Amino acid sequence: MPSPDARDSDPTLIGSVQRALRLVEIVANEPRPMPVKALVARSGLTPGTTYNLVRTLVHEGYLAREPDGLLLGTRFPAFVTSDATHGVFLSRVRTALRGVTDELGATAYLSRFEDGEVHLVDIVDAVHNPRVELWVGLHSSAHATALGKQILAVLPEEERLDYVSRHPLAELTQHTISDRRVLLDQLERSREKAVDREEYAIGYTCIAVPVTAAGITASLAVSLPTEAAAHADPALVHRLQEAATRLALQIGTDRLGSSGA
Repeated sequence: MPSPDARDSDPTLIGSVQRALRLVEIVANEPRPMPVKALVARSGLTPGTTYNLVRTLVHEGYLAREPDGLLLGTRFPAFVTSDATHGVFLSRVRTALRGVTDELGATAYLSRFEDGEVHLVDIVDAVHNPRVELWVGLHSSAHATALGKQILAVLPEEERLDYVSRHPLAELTQHTISDRRVLLDQLERSREKAVDREEYAIGYTCIAVPVTAAGITASLAVSLPTEAAAHADPALVHRLQEAATRLALQIGTDRLGSSGA
């Protein structure tokens, strides 16, 4: 069976263009950044061909490099002409979160509520304040994270009670709130911002605010070492709220509400 490098022998076709488009298509349909090695395996192209094509596509703006893999670049037509799904959605989110990280100097996180569960959408690490090690998935730790608590706080009461009734409140640290009544009381007071103080991981405090737009329930958060967060003034929360507003505008309500992540 011929390799992808050798097929498409019609003399009127330009094989390198076909191969480049194949790579862009693969990245466009991925919900996470794609390492080049994974792209080699998925495409069936040789490593040399793949790396050369990726270098060209990045130079031309159709792909973009992130520390954890490739995203669609800003010259990809769907950024302007159609609704974003998969790779386009991720690229929009990544661009917005990177702006938050650069402005605040803290790792930024985005989560969303969909189909009755809290999902992590994306993370962008700050150089000097890397992410909290995610040793328990958000679907099992929403009660112990600012990301999750902020979403639960803005849910309609019936949905909030349903979620809490379906999820055990595991004690991830000695600071985790594991009493449902205590948690629900706190959520009632957390509509503007939510904080977890070493409830998910010792040594880290996370602050989250809602991403407010019609048709979505999402939260934006940053994590800081607890000693740094202890001295954070209300100005940090205000800047995070401003960033959440810009985030909602940048990625678009329709894209966040209808795209998988």
